[in-house]
Amino acid sequence: MRIISICPSNTEVVAWLETEHMLVAVDNSSDWPKSINTLPRLGPDLSIDMNRLEQLEPDLVLSSLSVPGMERNVEELEKRGIPQLILNPQSLADITDDIRKVGHALQLENVANEKALEFQQEIDRYRKKNENRQYVPTIYFEWWPKPIFTPGQTNWLTEIAELAGGRNCFSDVELASVKTDWDDVVRRNPDYICLAWVGVKQEKMSIKHVLNRPSTENMKAVKTRQIHLLEEELYCRPSPRLLEGLRKLDSIISISSCVND
Repeated sequence: MRIISICPSNTEVVAWLETEHMLVAVDNSSDWPKSINTLPRLGPDLSIDMNRLEQLEPDLVLSSLSVPGMERNVEELEKRGIPQLILNPQSLADITDDIRKVGHALQLENVANEKALEFQQEIDRYRKKNENRQYVPTIYFEWWPKPIFTPGQTNWLTEIAELAGGRNCFSDVELASVKTDWDDVVRRNPDYICLAWVGVKQEKMSIKHVLNRPSTENMKAVKTRQIHLLEEELYCRPSPRLLEGLRKLDSIISISSCVND
């Protein structure tokens, strides 16, 4: 089959299934695994070159609604009659389902079931590992600095925080993504501040971005030097690679737990 993925998280689901050899093109932001680096690039995920995509004659396009604005891609593919599988993961359970959906579409149901089980078993392992922790620190995840966006209750990062033994300090807000301000973050006074700006590489961020903000000096995370620059590709994309982000976050929190338990 000739597959095109127009969203990084979709590309990573294909790779999780070990079927990246079926890909004939991807969007500009897809960067994992490295084996896809030689593939044609069809533009930013919100502005896909549909004429070029159509010329590649895909058997299936993996499209997405996980980011606002991607509706245009879905509509244009429908208009052109190009076969597509639309994914819209918002939770870890959705990602598990998407692994099976993509595997089914590629006629690899047995492989997909095995890979979905592997993903779920790792989640269950961390849930069991951390379910009885006495110290449950609060975590502030920052997706974007100006205006500030952070994940809310119905978001995979809230689940990742809990699996790592912590709690998203905005988990009380019944939204997937919360637009707020720094004063609100200061009031919530999290134990950890984790920056993972969407589309921004880790090396482009600095702890100074937080330290230069007003009223930070008395925050718990600042006093204990628990400000962390995270790889956005391991936290901002709803794909199986969230497991790698989970492992890193668990390691960060485990150090504090040893001190506070």
